[in-house]
Amino acid sequence: MGSSMCLFIPILLPFFLLMSDFLNTCSSFSTQPLCSESESLALLQFKQSFKINVSDSHNPFAYPKVSSWNSGKNNDCCSWDGVLCDRGTGHVIGLDLSSSYLYGSINSSSSLFHLVHLQELNLAHNNFKDSQIPPSIRYLSNLTHLNLSYSSFSGQVPPEILELSKLVPHILANLSSLMYLRLESCGLYGEFPTEVFKLPKLQSLYVGYNQKLTGYLPEFNSSSPLRFLSLANSSFSGFIPTSLGHLSNLIYLSLGSNNFGGQIPFSLANLTQLIWLDLSFNAFNPQTLSWLGKQTKLTYLNLQYINSNGDIPSSLKNLTQLTVLFLGGNQLTGQIPSWLVNFTHLTRLCLYDNNFSGLVNFGLFLKLENLSFLYLSNVHLSFPINSTFNTNIPKLHLLALVACNLTEFPIFLRYQHELEYLHLWKNKIHGQIPKWIFNVGKETLELLDLSHNFLTGFESFNHTPLVLPWASLLYLILDSNKLHGSLPVPPPSILFYSVKQNTLTGEISPLFCYLSSIDYLDLSHNNLSGMLPQCLSNLSTLLSLNLQKNNFHGTLPTTYREGCSLKFMDVSYNQLEGQVTRSLSNCKMLEILLLGNNRFIDIFPSWLGKLQMLRALSLRSNSFHGAIGKPKSNLEFPKLQIIDVSHNKFTGIETEYEKIQDFLIVVDLSNNRFEGEISEGIGNLKGLHLLNLSNNILTGRIPFSLGNLSELEALDLSKNQLSGEIPQQLLQLTFLEVFNVSNNNLTGPIPQGQQFSTFENNSYLGNTRLCGSPLTKKCNIPETSTQPPLISKQGEDSKFPSKSDWVVIMMGYGSGLIIGFIIGHNLSIRELEQFAKKFGRRRYK
Repeated sequence: MGSSMCLFIPILLPFFLLMSDFLNTCSSFSTQPLCSESESLALLQFKQSFKINVSDSHNPFAYPKVSSWNSGKNNDCCSWDGVLCDRGTGHVIGLDLSSSYLYGSINSSSSLFHLVHLQELNLAHNNFKDSQIPPSIRYLSNLTHLNLSYSSFSGQVPPEILELSKLVPHILANLSSLMYLRLESCGLYGEFPTEVFKLPKLQSLYVGYNQKLTGYLPEFNSSSPLRFLSLANSSFSGFIPTSLGHLSNLIYLSLGSNNFGGQIPFSLANLTQLIWLDLSFNAFNPQTLSWLGKQTKLTYLNLQYINSNGDIPSSLKNLTQLTVLFLGGNQLTGQIPSWLVNFTHLTRLCLYDNNFSGLVNFGLFLKLENLSFLYLSNVHLSFPINSTFNTNIPKLHLLALVACNLTEFPIFLRYQHELEYLHLWKNKIHGQIPKWIFNVGKETLELLDLSHNFLTGFESFNHTPLVLPWASLLYLILDSNKLHGSLPVPPPSILFYSVKQNTLTGEISPLFCYLSSIDYLDLSHNNLSGMLPQCLSNLSTLLSLNLQKNNFHGTLPTTYREGCSLKFMDVSYNQLEGQVTRSLSNCKMLEILLLGNNRFIDIFPSWLGKLQMLRALSLRSNSFHGAIGKPKSNLEFPKLQIIDVSHNKFTGIETEYEKIQDFLIVVDLSNNRFEGEISEGIGNLKGLHLLNLSNNILTGRIPFSLGNLSELEALDLSKNQLSGEIPQQLLQLTFLEVFNVSNNNLTGPIPQGQQFSTFENNSYLGNTRLCGSPLTKKCNIPETSTQPPLISKQGEDSKFPSKSDWVVIMMGYGSGLIIGFIIGHNLSIRELEQFAKKFGRRRYK
């Protein structure tokens, strides 16, 4: 017997649905028999097993249907809310308790399963506390419609329901009477059976939002009664069959965000009953939109990122019932047609990321009185003069005019008092931000993005500091402008605040201490100064703090507490001093800590080893000193991949570490005072891309085991005292693009062929006893380009170095090595960023 775990995707746990349009009301007639006493009692017992919790449904029309159930005067259950009885027998055949605020569990002994005549059962949008669907559901053998969606069921779907497995069962194809099947957001995976599409009575099929669910569309029969088909946000692939255009009853088609390819069939022009069409985010072949125009009942059309080209066809002007039109992310050309003004029902319009030409009069969009959502980019706009505005211009909630060559703030914004999202980034807006902008969405604005312009400050700003007035503002992005003066203070509501790459001066205002909800704060690449406010360590919601490349001095804040949420901190390139505050050990979620290029004086902060999430640590160019010691805890930096300790005064690594970390990506011990030999155990670092041991006092031979580092792209052993020959095994490093062994005591022939044919003289300078190409000195023995056999893997007990098992690393995560740890950050260690770009393979760019 199979079983299935139906995982819930966004908020609630799973659901399995097989249902048809369910009756919302029940009717009773004077001639209709009363319901049986046993069924009435079963319903009352079922009611008593639950609490009513109004927070357990997000349906605005929800109400507690069971509140009308009682055993008093109105004891005929056929008249109760949500109950449907058979007119002939009085048996309960339908139960609709959807959105009834039910809170509790259903077990196998529930009186629900005494209602053996039930044909339709709808328990959707309640909260059954992650309980499993009881096996006793098999007693409801007359069920034809079952809806348990959005009701916090979890665990296995019992095999008693058609013996379901974790894959969509092919037995569904035998349900010849099935009219309605809904399995959205159910964590399904595997291949969906094509037979289901051909069920003779199926009218509605919703299996979208199962990202691991694969499959393809079959050939359809013109006699199919299918009216609703949704596969959105899944992993279906293949071509859309021409026969899909034969489904003359289809009114809802949603295939967006899948992997469909090939041509969009012109037969879709035959789907004249369509109200909803979504083909967005698929990999179709380039083609025009000439198949559009006959679907005159369409109200929703989403064709974003489908590789459409050519002009917007004139036939599209027939779709005047549209309320939503999304054509962004294509290669559409020509002019934005003026007949869009006839789309008077339009509420949302996206035309971004296309190749439109010509000057577009923005007045066209201002005539769409119902428009609330407008997204344009790469369009050359002209704006009507102020006198043309009237009270009938649309009340926008979202406006995005991105890379539209704007040179000033559009005057019509003065009249947008309900705006929630305003994107004007990547334009050419010069000068000051006008003071009237503070009245734009003063109570409603949630996002303001003015980045990548030429803004210098706020008009008539005479107070220090400037406190921005938007009461609901959550996201404020002013990056890459020419802002100067003191740092503007966002409102307490702010979650995300970034003003990087400006010329702001002065100190961080104490008012920042009151940003109790902030998640992301980026003040980097400015000229801010002063000491860091202690209160920065008290912002318990702060996830990311970037203060790099300013002029801050003094110490780090010292009062990080239990519950600290920080994941990312970059205070590099300042003038901070003293010791690294040990209170950072309370930031258990910290992943990236960059302290480089300051004036810290401290020993190696081995106590950071207990931060189990720490992946990158930069201490470069400070005055850290002494040996790199082992953390007192036994965790020893369990996830560390990148650590920069270069340009300090470290003298060695203690010898107590038990096992080298084999997932390290980059290693740089350069510009320190390390000495001794390099162990063959270094060959265990199979994930290594960059290795820099230059400018130390290392002796001995270059290990043969370096030939095992098949991912290695850069190797720098220069400025040491290494001797012996360059191992022929290094010819196995087929990705090696940077190689430097200059200024050592190496002897013998340089390996020939493979990547070594690309390295120049300066890779070998200062080794007078080396010979062979590219040097002019000839060798006395025949040179060989024969690739040596692979070095066998080192045993599990191999060590690096010979008396130490822990490696400090640095370099080059600007090329993408840790991007994704903190979404949206382009992280790098500055001096090595260009180096990484120079040799990093394309997949890391």
